[in-house]
Amino acid sequence: MASSDSLQTDHILASVEHAGFDWDITADVLRWGAGVKTLLSGFPPDKLASGTEFAKHIEPASSARVDAIMNSSAPDKGDGVPYRVEYGVRRAASAPMLWIEETGRWFAGADGRPVRAQGVMRAINERHARDEQLMRLSQQDPLTGEHNRTRLIAALAEAIEEAQRFRSSFAFMVVAIDRLARVNDAFGFDVADEVIREVADRLRARLRGGDVLGRFSGNKLGLILKNCTADQMRLAAERFLAGIRDDVVPTKSGPVSVTVSIGGINVPRHARTADDVASRAQEALEAAKARRAGSFMTWLPNVERDAQRRVNIRVTDEIVTALNDRRLVIAFEPVVKADTREAAFYECLVRMRHDGGLILAPDVVPVAERLGLIRLVDHRVLELVLAELATSPTVQLSLNISPDTTTDPDWWSSIESCLRASPSIAQRLIVEITETVAIRDIDDVRTFVTRLKNHGCRIAIDDFGAGYTSFRNLRKLGVDIVKIDGAFVQNVARSSDDRAFVQTLIDLSRRLELKTVAEWVQDAEAANLLRDWGCDYIQGRFIGLATDERPWVGTNDDSARKAAAHSVV
Repeated sequence: MASSDSLQTDHILASVEHAGFDWDITADVLRWGAGVKTLLSGFPPDKLASGTEFAKHIEPASSARVDAIMNSSAPDKGDGVPYRVEYGVRRAASAPMLWIEETGRWFAGADGRPVRAQGVMRAINERHARDEQLMRLSQQDPLTGEHNRTRLIAALAEAIEEAQRFRSSFAFMVVAIDRLARVNDAFGFDVADEVIREVADRLRARLRGGDVLGRFSGNKLGLILKNCTADQMRLAAERFLAGIRDDVVPTKSGPVSVTVSIGGINVPRHARTADDVASRAQEALEAAKARRAGSFMTWLPNVERDAQRRVNIRVTDEIVTALNDRRLVIAFEPVVKADTREAAFYECLVRMRHDGGLILAPDVVPVAERLGLIRLVDHRVLELVLAELATSPTVQLSLNISPDTTTDPDWWSSIESCLRASPSIAQRLIVEITETVAIRDIDDVRTFVTRLKNHGCRIAIDDFGAGYTSFRNLRKLGVDIVKIDGAFVQNVARSSDDRAFVQTLIDLSRRLELKTVAEWVQDAEAANLLRDWGCDYIQGRFIGLATDERPWVGTNDDSARKAAAHSVV
């Protein structure tokens, strides 16, 4: 009866292209069910008679079956130990690969070692092909067909390990397609994709066997050049630059002229981790683009740059700590009427308390902007200015904002909630925007200005003249005050060119019914000239520098309090 059941099972397995087997490991004898004729069609019987002969046809590791059984750490408790293994087999070197999944149990002898295995084999070509495709997709950039970023960085880490082990060197390059955004705008993203593919193809055609190419990011490709010295890297870069530059890229919308910029680094001499290699190659790339589009730069150690980074880290920590400890404060610089010298309003300037002293705005704001902390600083300054306006109901204050603040929704949320709760504050608040910002984003700034003016605030254009914007833009923006850049004011008493420029600005501003403020007024002679030309307000060293004390507070300063109550416009 048992033999009949076994025969029936064997036929069922054969009908679904499965093959049962019994392997006497000790004698190395393989016995097969009827399904083997279908599953392993074309295999000579002698190649299937023993585990050793069958293993000669297994790829990629001939020991796959033996390892799965003999290296098992699980003990046989009497009913065998399950195992599963996948491998490929070929009946001949030129025959196609057949992928096999083998599932079975091995049984131990008296010493606990495997002596026998029984199981089933089945073909898994379709599943293996699907798994291979998924693996390729997980490691391949769909646009270029090259490595994606994940696989590229993994290959970079492998190259570093190999170079350290064999004491060799290699080069890593980041290749960026210059001005790809213009191609997007002019022809569309599909044409830009064609450009990326063509650049990748040209780079691939110029690589040696063993070199690696991958998509680093949107318009950037990464190259790993094995066994490449610094001098060889430079020669290779020139070859890549010329290969892209010298021939236009054919696209469905017509030929497109393209250049690339390249940043490279010699590894492991100048970096020993994948992260360091990638970041330093990008630094070199940025340096190349800053010098000239279509050029190459190699990363080299730079004492000043490294020192500046250490300073940036320290200053970042200091600014964040000062924000958390409420050590960012504001100082007040008076702006007075040019004719009476009475205080009109006070410009609020940021200060940072540090080691018993104060760090001034020129030392805080540029660093905060460069390190991405200016948003936090602007929020703190706004908080302090609004609190001061609420506490001092007669004073008028102005504050400067950075470019990014004009579109910061959190900043807007803070100021609008305060102005809705206390509408009278808006009448005493002046927001200063630099001229360069107004020129760069004229439409966005106009929206910003309109939104503030609707709440009752006034707007000043700061450093006017530095960007040489047109007065037509001033009319379009709808600002209230023009603050003339101090670079033209500080020598106005001695420079005929500055006098002509400042007089012209004052006259045109008056015709547009805009109030004018002259910054950096140094002496009485300059103050008198500005007054005679019709300038409305002056500020600077001659009037008084910023102080953290409140000039409008004090029982003996009635004139200042009265002047502070006057309207600016």
